[in-house]
Amino acid sequence: MIALAKRKIKIKIKKQKARLLLGFLLIYISCEKPIKENKISGMTMGTTYSVKIIDDKKMNLVTLKYSIDSILVNLNKEMSTWDPESEISRFNRWESTEPYKVSNSFFKVVEKGIDLSQKTNGLFDITVYDLLSMWGFGPNPKSGIPDKQRIQEVLSYTSFENITPAMGSLIKKNPRTKLDLNAIAKGYGVDVVFHFIKSRGFKNVFVEIGGEVRFSGYNRKRKNWSLGLENPPDSSLNNNEPFFCILQNNSSAVATSANYRNFVDLNGAILGHTVNPKSGFPVQTNVLSVTVIAETCMEADGWATALMTLGYIEGSNLLKHNKEVSAIWVLKEKSGSRLIASNKNHNILNPIYKIK
Repeated sequence: MIALAKRKIKIKIKKQKARLLLGFLLIYISCEKPIKENKISGMTMGTTYSVKIIDDKKMNLVTLKYSIDSILVNLNKEMSTWDPESEISRFNRWESTEPYKVSNSFFKVVEKGIDLSQKTNGLFDITVYDLLSMWGFGPNPKSGIPDKQRIQEVLSYTSFENITPAMGSLIKKNPRTKLDLNAIAKGYGVDVVFHFIKSRGFKNVFVEIGGEVRFSGYNRKRKNWSLGLENPPDSSLNNNEPFFCILQNNSSAVATSANYRNFVDLNGAILGHTVNPKSGFPVQTNVLSVTVIAETCMEADGWATALMTLGYIEGSNLLKHNKEVSAIWVLKEKSGSRLIASNKNHNILNPIYKIK
């Protein structure tokens, strides 16, 4: 009887070990198996958008896409200067110093724009509508290179200090002041869509509008998200690489600004769309592009625009006082070669240029 009891105990122990091994095997398999990647894409703000949700749960992508499209259509109706009936276009036609009531989103973006202007010493400015138009950009571009007198005239009513947000309304100190929110509207759109998806209980999320992105959690392979940072084109380099590096990061937002994406030819002069709101002239530095990493995409979007107005050293010094923001620059040296520079130790993979 004792021998039989011992045999039963041994068999029981073996069964328990087998169950434990099976449990560990199932855990290992579930950890290695890629998670389903659910994709949504469409058009907005004159560009494309894409959303990735990493989750094995069943979801109604048609309903989600409808909600995302509705959000973006509403934002476009509020902040697109290309729509003559948008909220911002009506505000720009409002030549009065009386308070002008605006929507909550519009008010929030203007407030953030003014905050960024203060942090960047006025190098980011949301009142540059006429300044950009004068240099041939925007929905009502002028032709020819403006003279200094015209530039000074426009600068007389161009400044973030000419707009005061108060109790859901905006007040113009100068009735001629006009707003242009294009430098942060896409970033704000990314943030709104991102929060909408997160509010539905999803943790692993990637949202992109026109190259501006925000993400959280991990990708379908259970790793940090990887971003290819666009390589500024240059035929003289004989370099057709689409990305100058791969950036790996956890939850954050990333935005890039570069003059090669938007430029005009004025009487044979090729000018980038970055205009210094203080001098009124297009910027010419050795900075080819700036990629900014921040907590929100609206913040990253605005900072990328501001840093394009500065050289690398000046921009890096400015970020010393704003440590919640970091950046990666692509610089062009006098020899024509390129360098990658950064103000923090980012996880930069596969760089095609030397890191400064």
